[in-house]
Amino acid sequence: MNITGSMLIGGKAVRSEQETFTGFDRVSGEPLAPDYTPAGPQHIDEAVALAGEAFPVFRRLSPVARADFLNCCADEILALGDALVERAVAESGLPLGRISGERDRTVNQLRLFAAVLREGSYLDVRIDEALPDRPGMPRPDLRSQQIGLGPVAVFGASNFPLAFSVAGGDTASALAAGCPVVVKAHPAHPGTSEMVALALCAAVRKCELPVGVFSLLFDSGIAVGQSLVSHPGIRAVGFTGSFAAGMALKKIADQREQPIPVYAEMGSVNPVFLFPEALQARGEELARGFAASVTLGAGQFCTNPGLAFAVRSPALESFVATLAEAIAEVPAQTMLTSAIQGTYASAAAELEASDGVECVAAGLTDATGSAAEARLLTTTAARFLADRVLSHEIFGPCSLLVVCESEQDFLRLAQEMEGQLTVTLQLDDGDLPLAARLLPVLEDKAGRILCNGFPTGVEVCHAMVHGGPFPASSDGASTSVGSMAIRRFLRPVCYQNFPPELLPEALQGENPYEVERLINGEQTPG
Repeated sequence: MNITGSMLIGGKAVRSEQETFTGFDRVSGEPLAPDYTPAGPQHIDEAVALAGEAFPVFRRLSPVARADFLNCCADEILALGDALVERAVAESGLPLGRISGERDRTVNQLRLFAAVLREGSYLDVRIDEALPDRPGMPRPDLRSQQIGLGPVAVFGASNFPLAFSVAGGDTASALAAGCPVVVKAHPAHPGTSEMVALALCAAVRKCELPVGVFSLLFDSGIAVGQSLVSHPGIRAVGFTGSFAAGMALKKIADQREQPIPVYAEMGSVNPVFLFPEALQARGEELARGFAASVTLGAGQFCTNPGLAFAVRSPALESFVATLAEAIAEVPAQTMLTSAIQGTYASAAAELEASDGVECVAAGLTDATGSAAEARLLTTTAARFLADRVLSHEIFGPCSLLVVCESEQDFLRLAQEMEGQLTVTLQLDDGDLPLAARLLPVLEDKAGRILCNGFPTGVEVCHAMVHGGPFPASSDGASTSVGSMAIRRFLRPVCYQNFPPELLPEALQGENPYEVERLINGEQTPG
């Protein structure tokens, strides 16, 4: 497949007259052809207008037809072959195995939502039949289902050039909901973005859908994204990235004449509670697992465990010694962009220089100074509680171990903790009473709570929650991964006393979609 440096607006290849930019090979630093041009106001208007025109048709497609489209998108991405993987590896600096796995995850997400559409329960069909003879107050016929919100703006993420970008989870769930999508590609991987966008446009054509179902815009900065969120034709936003950027987009959306939801996943420090009995029983194993999790992919996961809590003990001392050895063996790693790498280096240095913080281990150095070195830092619970800066996320292979003086510190630290994507409990049977006391607090703090694992890695399935209370997410009641992600882009509509001929298919008496329905308070099979 030949990429041309073009945006794709309603399936058309488009370039602007603005200053060009390119992607870069993250290892060599060399620019990668072709060059790209940012979208102008007219391109944003055209993409959103086409999405608005497509919406009434697209949302009323049968679930099976939209499922076929999502499966076609998956097929077209796979048809790109090795060229897609090679381009993503070059633009991101991530290893081949990681990108190959991410492509599979991207395809599997599309197929998951296709299965969700065919199964049908996402419609949440509810029917309360008329009771005209009810004494005192007759009841009208009431029927409700979920429908799509409207055109959705999706932002490509820097750390997942496939799974959280052009055809990632936000796009897949929005399309499944019947919402056309306008993607603002991440400037760090424009070639990857164009290739995936071409695949989605091919699927639009093959399924004979309105051309505005999908469009791709480019920008080397933030202007296009800001304009897209403020555009009156956009009805919701999907974003994965930094807290500052997510909150900036939310502010724009809140200040619109018609405010819209921004579903921003903004990261977290993902604390790990190392319980005493677990440290005593398997401290060395935990140390090596923790080191691998912290440094996986240069620490560039939103579920990277950047924080750990443990009670002072000889077992903890052994754990720290083993962990320090493991961290010291980790080679310096190239990060996604030079800007991300620079931010990591300065943030890690600032944390290390904080009062009461000690660096106990550093990874192997890089002679050129252009790769990120792993860091393990420690502090006390008292110092941590006194300085909230110590709880801030550092995006990269760095973690802070907080040494507690008692089990009571565990409870206090949990109570003071901000919202998180994940919290992990490393425990044994003897730790269960303390864990039981901690759990009610943690349920209010995190979207996913793990026992005896590590948080890096997010399974794409029905039960997964990848979100959490603020500031981990702008909307703590949603998830950006798993089948529940479709709920973000739906809203309920109730139809009262409608002629059967006007009712949506899922609400008709013969139930042509064969979906489960709640009828007069009783669940009925499809």
